[in-house]
Amino acid sequence: MKRDQKGAKRRRRQIRVWTLEQARGALPYLSSVLRSLREHRLEAVTQHRNAERLAQRPGRLDREGLIAQTEAAKAADQADERFQQALAELQALDIYLIDPIAGQALIPFVHDENLAWYVYDAFDPQPLQHWRYHSAPLDTRRPIAEIDGDHQERTWLA
Repeated sequence: MKRDQKGAKRRRRQIRVWTLEQARGALPYLSSVLRSLREHRLEAVTQHRNAERLAQRPGRLDREGLIAQTEAAKAADQADERFQQALAELQALDIYLIDPIAGQALIPFVHDENLAWYVYDAFDPQPLQHWRYHSAPLDTRRPIAEIDGDHQERTWLA
């Protein structure tokens, strides 16, 4: 009897890894994109809540209420779309968003022949001062001073 192998094979994808210097050089751009992601997510959440509040009003909505609910839903969808576009910019660089509201993202690199991540934190005075191994828990933070930042590898198979 044959097994169904459609889902058995994991697709391999090459991930571009960064050097510490490259990551530091990209900080102005990364800060701008993460700030946009945060603003778009907050706008979407606000508009979704407005639409929900209007929909949950007791009784039947009047004309003005229906128009306000439709506009709030449309504004939420537009903010979601802008969020997805900004997220696609990050993903094209193989940078992964952890939390848009907290302004946190992961930048891949290789340390001791293991996949690791620089942890970007938009609300930290020095946004790139921590890292973690891929296998470590997500909240793990190691000081960047532990590594030399001189990584030559350019891709990692995931």
